[in-house]
Amino acid sequence: MNVRAQISTVFHLDKCIGCHTCSVACKNVWTDRPGAEYMWWNNVETKPGTGYPLRWEDQGKYRGGWAVKDGKLVPRLQGRRSTIGNIFYNPKLPSIDDYYEPWTYSYGDLIDAPAGDDQPVARPISAITRKPMEIEYGPNWDDDLGGSQDYAVKDPNLGSLTEEERVQLLSIERMIYFYLPRICNHCLNPACVATCPAGAIYKRGEDGIVLVSQEKCRAWRMCVSGCPYKKVYYNWMTGKSEKCILCYPRLEAGEAPACFHSCVGRIRYMGVLLFDADRIADAANSPEEKLVQAQRDIILDPFDESVSNKARVDGVSESMVEAARASPVYRFVKTYGLALPLHPEFRVLPTLFYVPPLLPVISSSNSGGVQDVSQDGSLTSLEKARLPIKYFASLFAAGDESVMVDVYRKLMAVRLYRRAQMTKGDGSEATLALKAASMTPSQADEIYRLSTLSTVKERFVIPAMAAGGSGKGKAALDSERVWKPKRR
Repeated sequence: MNVRAQISTVFHLDKCIGCHTCSVACKNVWTDRPGAEYMWWNNVETKPGTGYPLRWEDQGKYRGGWAVKDGKLVPRLQGRRSTIGNIFYNPKLPSIDDYYEPWTYSYGDLIDAPAGDDQPVARPISAITRKPMEIEYGPNWDDDLGGSQDYAVKDPNLGSLTEEERVQLLSIERMIYFYLPRICNHCLNPACVATCPAGAIYKRGEDGIVLVSQEKCRAWRMCVSGCPYKKVYYNWMTGKSEKCILCYPRLEAGEAPACFHSCVGRIRYMGVLLFDADRIADAANSPEEKLVQAQRDIILDPFDESVSNKARVDGVSESMVEAARASPVYRFVKTYGLALPLHPEFRVLPTLFYVPPLLPVISSSNSGGVQDVSQDGSLTSLEKARLPIKYFASLFAAGDESVMVDVYRKLMAVRLYRRAQMTKGDGSEATLALKAASMTPSQADEIYRLSTLSTVKERFVIPAMAAGGSGKGKAALDSERVWKPKRR
């Protein structure tokens, strides 16, 4: 057992209101520079939808993440020989049109325009060519377009749905959608690290944050293709790759990242998870239907005395162990099994987990109207949900519907339990739901509190990591402790 500490996060999608405050906060802090205009280290997508960049989930096109070949884990992009052959030309890169061509406006036209009968306008100007342009696409162009024919129907996750399920999901005037905020996942088995020929991307040993060395980067851009989430970007002004750094200067000062701190819906949680690094490669090499459980299995119990003792031997600081014990991420992911990784089939073992949104209450009927699908007309059911379980399974469970059913049984049980308490009903429905989800009332209360009533200190459990701080342990001092993905 090789114990490592990882700063991990959870996004509770049922609370996201799609306000993009997180994106703007990140943009103002990190990417308001020349060459970075098109970068959104944090973005919020409407799902179903194609996302940013367009169809980033389609690894048949971009070849990101890992694949199992002859029982071995290999980068999906290419091997070492192919890397050398394509080092000066990488055909798997997103184009600027897949992101969007950034623009500003000719505001001077408003100020300097001579007197006349026509109202002067500020034309859009390309931030790249500095020439007038026509705006055709943007980073959140599909915002709130859950039924659009241009974006929603081209979502790769719709491939497993039947035609009837597609019609129900995308019916105009009865469409349903939800928001998916995305940042770098700071994966345990990062494909961007494995595909970088220059070795410029590395994973910090003390907290697992993935960073790009600007000194070592040679602009080969294999990392952009290798990342299946497309969260590494190329700055055309500096000739270097850039990515989300999880605001580590703020973390080292005891503050939450800018996107976390500014989140209006309070959907974001941050804490520490302890992992067995010796089992990372085996977990990533698991069959698709076992990937979610395999990642849960390598998360270690911080309350286990043998784990905490081994963590100290392996150089994990005492503050990290204490933070792991108070981590809301551990409770969401391991204790209650509610938070899931985004596209575990990419085999990068992301450390950003999502609590899926609760299901809509209504469903379209055969007559073309709208009907209630529960017995008392108040709640939906898993079998008749407007958002099919298959869709969420494609997003969060590598297609394994049983994983999603288990999560939704728990979420529905909490909803029914709290409803029974608030309305002072007989509670029989809630009792049956708790039994079906194998939950106790105390667990339902804890999940409810964690989801809705937790304070800032409970949502963001940040260990002492600042240079010279009392919480700095041996792992932070050992410059050689850099995680490297293993090929099996």
